[in-house]
Amino acid sequence: MPIAILALALSAFAIGTTEFVIVGLVPTIAQDLGVSLPSAGLLVSLYALGVAVGAPVLTALTGRWNRKAVLLSVMALFTLGNLLAWVAPGYSSLVVARLLTGLAHGVFFAIGSTIATSLVSKDKEAGAIALMFTGLTVALVTGVPLGTWIGQHFGWRATFLAVAALGLLALIGSALLVPANLKQSAPATLRQQLAVLTQPRLLLVYAMTAVGYGGTFVAFTYLAPILQQVSGFAPGAVGLIMLVYGVSVAVGNIWGGRLADRHGPVKALNRIFTALAVVLAVFTFTAGNPVTAVLTVLVWGAFAFGNVPGLQVYVVQLAEKYAPQAVDVASGLNIAAFNVGIAIGSVLGGAVIEHMSLIDTPWIGALIVVLALALTRLSGRLDRRTATATEAEYV
Repeated sequence: MPIAILALALSAFAIGTTEFVIVGLVPTIAQDLGVSLPSAGLLVSLYALGVAVGAPVLTALTGRWNRKAVLLSVMALFTLGNLLAWVAPGYSSLVVARLLTGLAHGVFFAIGSTIATSLVSKDKEAGAIALMFTGLTVALVTGVPLGTWIGQHFGWRATFLAVAALGLLALIGSALLVPANLKQSAPATLRQQLAVLTQPRLLLVYAMTAVGYGGTFVAFTYLAPILQQVSGFAPGAVGLIMLVYGVSVAVGNIWGGRLADRHGPVKALNRIFTALAVVLAVFTFTAGNPVTAVLTVLVWGAFAFGNVPGLQVYVVQLAEKYAPQAVDVASGLNIAAFNVGIAIGSVLGGAVIEHMSLIDTPWIGALIVVLALALTRLSGRLDRRTATATEAEYV
């Protein structure tokens, strides 16, 4: 593998860290800036909104730009966004910083895979993408708990400064290692991109993604205050628990991919969404005890991100059938759907805290995941109906 892919992996590590580290810092930021927990949680939603806009819109606008130029611009914006968060004098400026960083995130993951594959031969493309995304997985296992620990001990601003340093390192690595003459496919036309949004089957999968992934974030956005206020953990222990969660996520992501390969994405998603809804409902009752809370969080991580491979594979399969000219666009829109789910889930979690209580977020998240399960079953039924109709045509 070319060493340039390591620069992409470092970028993915920095971006993954800044996206999810905010979860461990919600109580710290709320206290320091004098805002409510829902307002601090809104920083998760607004970042995700930036990703959702950045992935399809900015990727389309920069479709004809040189790929390396886009990559360097994105990492410069990412670094700037984290530096702004570091020096943010108040809540409003921190919101702007998070939005800017989210825009950079969306474009990076939209173009990162194509850059990685352009650096290797055809038979090594999957390995190149996997190596790049390893940076994201490592971020969940080490970057997020380490960033949470830094924020707990040195202040939340120090976390953003550390991530900005990582972004700058990734920017320098990309400038030195990524070649300028990357092969570039013709960007999809506006008509091809809009065609994706006219396909009911693809829209159904985007709804599955947003609802299924978003259900988790109703509670996950406020995991740190739950652990502190309900489970009774000291703030310094949250980073260690995030490490437990990150390891579980890494295992669940691999397991979810294998399950989707073995049984097909729909069957895999049915099982994962069912288990996720049960775990979230159970957490409502186990959060009050430190031991059972950590054990539930450990299981939760495996199912919370285990649905990602199946959802991504499923949207590609359906795009090849219903929008073959814009498979990449369809895949990018699913990344946007993940982040729409995060945004909606975080906002809903904040509303639950304001009108109900902190510990009501898990069971309400479970209900939303049940809705995702119902949508998945509907999509599976439509698949079977289409397959039956196709068979009938050949008889």
